[in-house]
Amino acid sequence: MPNLPEIDAAVPELTEIFRDLHAHPEIGMEEVRTSAVVAAKLREWGVDEVHEGVGKTGVVGIVHGRGQGNRRIGLRADMDALPIHEATGLPHASTRAGRMHACGHDGHTTMLLGAAQYLARTRNFDGTAVLIFQPAEEGLGGARAMIADGLFQRFPVDEVYGMHNQPTGQPGRATLCKGPAMAGASFFDITVTGKGSHAAMPQQSRDALVAASGLVGQFQTILGRNVAPLDQAVLSVTQIHAGSAYNVVPETATLAGTIRFFRPEVRDLMQARMRAICEGAAQAFDLRITCDFREIFDVLVNDADLSDAWTQAAADVLGADNVRDDSQPFTGSEDFADMLQQVPGAYGNVGHAGTVPLHNPGFVLDEGILPVGASIYARLIERRLPVAA
Repeated sequence: MPNLPEIDAAVPELTEIFRDLHAHPEIGMEEVRTSAVVAAKLREWGVDEVHEGVGKTGVVGIVHGRGQGNRRIGLRADMDALPIHEATGLPHASTRAGRMHACGHDGHTTMLLGAAQYLARTRNFDGTAVLIFQPAEEGLGGARAMIADGLFQRFPVDEVYGMHNQPTGQPGRATLCKGPAMAGASFFDITVTGKGSHAAMPQQSRDALVAASGLVGQFQTILGRNVAPLDQAVLSVTQIHAGSAYNVVPETATLAGTIRFFRPEVRDLMQARMRAICEGAAQAFDLRITCDFREIFDVLVNDADLSDAWTQAAADVLGADNVRDDSQPFTGSEDFADMLQQVPGAYGNVGHAGTVPLHNPGFVLDEGILPVGASIYARLIERRLPVAA
């Protein structure tokens, strides 16, 4: 089965919606216009219930199928953009300086809207489809905000599914990793406080910058000598700031970065070793170091059986030969993991033309993926909530 014919027929309308969303990107928890567009389309197409303001700017749509089935399936798409200045040159490029849909969330939103339109028209399922349009996926806690606002108490589901575009240059293919599929993530902030001095008399200082520079290299020994070789993990220092003059030894220095992991025990080990290294450096250099961690993303774990449900729906659209469930775990993170902590489900990836990576100012989403993703979403509902023969 290729794309669902009704969804293919809606491609001109879906493309118009996508280009409008792309031209008007909004970053996390600012998706006021985006959520208004989503809610208006859901109402226009006859979705049974439309709830706005869930987790601040999230939207939830409810579509009831035929019959009296009481099973409920969730479908989720993220809506937020990134603080990036677009450089694609597209006719529908961002009209907002420093804001860009560089991760394809405008496409994800359009795909779920396409599925919503189809499901509301056909209702070829027995049960309830819960359509979750989530804000603030890009590290700003949108999934957690919706959950804290009672998402699954107000709109309970038995299973929940999501997907992401991937600019692999291989359109018409989909992949999924069973079990732990995407890494959990912590962000860290470290402040080194010493004693400043004139740069010509450094013996009068306790140099925060020298100590901070040493931490960068010492942290890498955690991966090589503390984390077991078969445990995947990443530790990246991504910022170091100190000083503002040529002739002053700075009194303070700050570092920031991220760790990625697939087991909480590995996260705990890495954080403990980082703290121990900071304590040792503080003693060695006779200064003070604080080390703070923020837990940003959980490990995304795909349920084995529901992974099969996702790949079967994708195979309905793309053909079984073009769908694989043996892809490798990915060290990127995704806050759909928070939803999977609450409800079992699965999250896969759909390839498309183009190879400019995500989060790049030149990223272009292949519009050909829009009916593909919408059809996979719709088939998930029809497969998981079949109408009795």
